[in-house]
Amino acid sequence: MQHCRDEAHEDDHHHHHHHDHDHDDDVEAALKDTLFSKIDVDRVRCLNESEPGAARRVFKPWHERLDTTKFVESDCDEQLIIYIPFTGSVKLKSISIRGGPGEKSPAKMKAIINREDVDFDNADSMTPTQEWDLVQAEAHKDVVEYATRITKFTSVRSITLYFPENYGEDTTVITYLGFKGDWTEINEDPIITIYELAANPSDHKTPAAEQQANHRVE
Repeated sequence: MQHCRDEAHEDDHHHHHHHDHDHDDDVEAALKDTLFSKIDVDRVRCLNESEPGAARRVFKPWHERLDTTKFVESDCDEQLIIYIPFTGSVKLKSISIRGGPGEKSPAKMKAIINREDVDFDNADSMTPTQEWDLVQAEAHKDVVEYATRITKFTSVRSITLYFPENYGEDTTVITYLGFKGDWTEINEDPIITIYELAANPSDHKTPAAEQQANHRVE
């Protein structure tokens, strides 16, 4: 199986160079809005990965996206759950993925935002923020980008990706995951809290006080 991956890697390497030389504009477009540097990789978690920590290796710079030597593979069945936190607040525009090889490629993906408790006991019963049917990966093809419904992904602190099934193999393989969107630093200023504690009492009128004020107006 490793031999097959090595052959795929050599083929990908050839196409990668061809792509870069002929399509500089495409590369520039691909790098626009990338959130690669905004992923808190050290806190990425994966359930059912065959090798602990392997999922962290699928978040790569764009020029390494076709490198099949870094991948995550599921363990006891075809399902994977990957929790990805960001270093700030994100408006998520798209998710890019490359799976495979062959029937090891994931067939479905569900995204759930801002939850840290997704596991195999509750993933199927949760309503996903969005879900996609995925294209089967081929060794010579590039990554596939899936657009989000942006209105549902405007304040993303973390995203959990659930891959419930693949195209028929016992295990699932993912070689690349990437995100595009707008990142905003989260500035939790303690002065705001102090201001709220010292707020003007008139900002918090009781129902009785409001009734008395209305009575005076009448």
